[in-house]
Amino acid sequence: MRAVPPRRGAAVALALPLAILAALPALAADPIRIGVIAEAATIPGAAIPNGAKLAAAEINAAGGIDGRMIEIVDYDNKSSAADSVRAFQRAVQQDHAVAVIASYTSEVVLALEPWAGRLKTPMITPGAASDLITHRIHDDYEHLKYVFHGYLASTQIADAVCESGKELLIGVMKAKTAVVLSEDAAWTIPLDAEYLQCLPKIGIQVLDHIRLSPDTTDFTPLYNKIEGEKPDVIITGISHVGVQPTVQWAEQHVPIPMYGVSSQATSSTFWKDTNGAANGVVFNMFSAPDVAVTPKTIPFAKAYQAKYGVTPSYAGYTAYDDVYIFAEAIKKAGSTDGDKIVAAMEQTDWVGTIGRIQYLGKDDPFTHGMKIGPGLISGLMVQWKDGKQVTVWPKEVAVGQMAFPEFIKLPQ
Repeated sequence: MRAVPPRRGAAVALALPLAILAALPALAADPIRIGVIAEAATIPGAAIPNGAKLAAAEINAAGGIDGRMIEIVDYDNKSSAADSVRAFQRAVQQDHAVAVIASYTSEVVLALEPWAGRLKTPMITPGAASDLITHRIHDDYEHLKYVFHGYLASTQIADAVCESGKELLIGVMKAKTAVVLSEDAAWTIPLDAEYLQCLPKIGIQVLDHIRLSPDTTDFTPLYNKIEGEKPDVIITGISHVGVQPTVQWAEQHVPIPMYGVSSQATSSTFWKDTNGAANGVVFNMFSAPDVAVTPKTIPFAKAYQAKYGVTPSYAGYTAYDDVYIFAEAIKKAGSTDGDKIVAAMEQTDWVGTIGRIQYLGKDDPFTHGMKIGPGLISGLMVQWKDGKQVTVWPKEVAVGQMAFPEFIKLPQ
C-alpha cells in the first residue's frame, strides 16, 4: 500500500507549535522579581516602592539584566511586623522574588532578619537605622549574611548631626545647651546614646533627655517642660510622630529651634501635611533634591517629582539605589541564587544617589552596614524655608543659609 504524503497545510500546522516553542526563549525570559515591603500610608514608606519602580523602569529600558526584565512586586505591610513577615513569606515562597527591599521601620526589619536567613533571600532595608540590625549580622554571620543596610545606622546619623553642629549649632546659632527629644523606638536607642556622647564633645551641654511614646498626640506638656529648662536648641530624633510635634511647635510658638532627625521632613509632602508649620525645621539627610551629591541625585529627584508630584523622602533615594545594587549583584553573580548574590553584593562599589556605596565586612561590628567618609557617604543638613527644602550644610554644597520664623529666639 502506497503511503499518502501529508497535506501541505497539515505540515505547516505541525511545524508552527515547534517554531513558537523554539522562539519563546528569544522573545522573553522570565522576569527577575524583587519584592518591596513598605508602609504605604506613611511619607517615607510610600517612597520606597515608588523609588524602586523608577529604578526598575530605567534598568528595563536599558535591556534589563542580561535581557531579563525586573519586576517589582510590592506589599503594604500596614506598619505591622506581623504583616511584614507574612508579606516576606509570600514574596519568596509564592511570588518567587529573588531579593527583597523592606521597610524604613527598625522593628519591622529586625522581625524580618531571621526570615531572610531562613529563606536564604537577600534583603536590603532602605531606611531602618537601628545599630542592632548590623550587629546581629556580625554576631550570626552564617545565618544572617543575607541582610544589608541600605541606609546609615543610628550611631552614624547622630555623628553626622554632631559634625554639622560644629559649624551650625556652635558657629552660626551660638548654641550652648540642648534638650534631646526622641520617639521611643528601636532606632533611637543608639541614636540618643550617641547624641549624649557627641553633643558635649562639640561644646553643647545636654540639659535633658526626653523619650516620648510614638502614640503621643498632645505635645503641650513636653514643650512646656522644655521651655522651662530654657535650652538653646531641641535636638530631635523623630520619624513616626513627625507631623504632630512639628505642627504644635509652630502653633504654640515654641521659641527654641528644632534641629536633628525628622524623617518625614525629608519629603516635600511634609510642608503640606504640616500646613507650613515645618518652616524653620532643620533636619539631616544624606541626599537632597537641590544638591548634586553625585551626578545621579538631582536627575533622580526630578524624575521622581515628575512622576509622583512630590520630592522623594530619604527612603525613596535609597530604594532606588537598592534596585541597582541588586541588579549589579545578580549580573555579576550570573545567578539568582541567594548565596551567590550575597557574595557579589559584598563586593559592591556603586555610585548611587546618596554617594558611593560600599559595605562593611563580616569582621566589622556593623557588618553589611554602609561605609562612610570622604568620597563615600557623608551627611547634609537641610532646612524648610518658605515651602522649599534648602540645603544649608556643608558649606561647599549649601544653596542657602539658615533662617528661622520670628517666634524663634536664638542665643545672643
